[in-house]
Amino acid sequence: MQSTIIKSCISKCEYSTLDSAQLRDRFLLENLFQGGTCSLAYWEVDRAIIGSAVPLEDALSLEVSKELLAADYFCERRELGVINLGGSGSIKTDEQTWALDVCACLYIGRGTRSIQFRSDDSTNPAKFYLVSYPAHKEYPTALSTRETANKITLGSQEAANVRTIYQHIHPHGVQSCQLVLGYTDVAEGSVWNTMPPHTHLRRSEIYNYFDLTDDNCIMHFMGPPDASRNLVVRNLQPVLSPPWSIHSGVGTACYKFVWAMGGENQQFDDMDGVPLTLLK
Repeated sequence: MQSTIIKSCISKCEYSTLDSAQLRDRFLLENLFQGGTCSLAYWEVDRAIIGSAVPLEDALSLEVSKELLAADYFCERRELGVINLGGSGSIKTDEQTWALDVCACLYIGRGTRSIQFRSDDSTNPAKFYLVSYPAHKEYPTALSTRETANKITLGSQEAANVRTIYQHIHPHGVQSCQLVLGYTDVAEGSVWNTMPPHTHLRRSEIYNYFDLTDDNCIMHFMGPPDASRNLVVRNLQPVLSPPWSIHSGVGTACYKFVWAMGGENQQFDDMDGVPLTLLK
């Protein structure tokens, strides 16, 4: 079973007219992770596809919508990053099977014809999070784990933003055409991420917060720096960040989040910082 929704581009002018419910509808994927199915969202910004696969007893195959992609298989002209946010599982790409524990990431290159997801234990299923962008070149499918990822620690206890960045698909890690993907682990006692905030006009970005208990949440800040708004975000609810929007959050407890980008370049530090004095 597979479902697909479409998220349209939203301009800064239209953004200013949205109420809270409309803001959530345009920029938040509230129910992406559903047991026993693949769910996809096609975002018109940079032609990104955000999705999930939560296999239970049976394996799930990633199917293609010919109406949406005009392709015979999903990765005919696309690359795909998959990170496991649940129990242990595996992904079969064509004739090769890859085991993924929690926070392990598989890059699947253009030209891969068959992609199948499986959980090791249906009572603790894998929760595969998918991000895909168009690809102009084939790079080999490759696995990156928490141990092999490029790690950067940032922040300070005084600013309550100590965090470790794990770079999976990145110029210093697994190679890709334009997809950049990893996750950030916010340290115990810290609550902020990406502060001061930034924009990057050359790339779109998607955040997906995880490891949040049901009684905790994230206040995610978005919008132009001079007209910021916030979304209340729960566990496993991806947030779409267009190039003109800041993206920063504060949690009611420590948490992790996956970040994924696509666009003009792959430079992690290509961003336009926004001084806190300019936020409104």
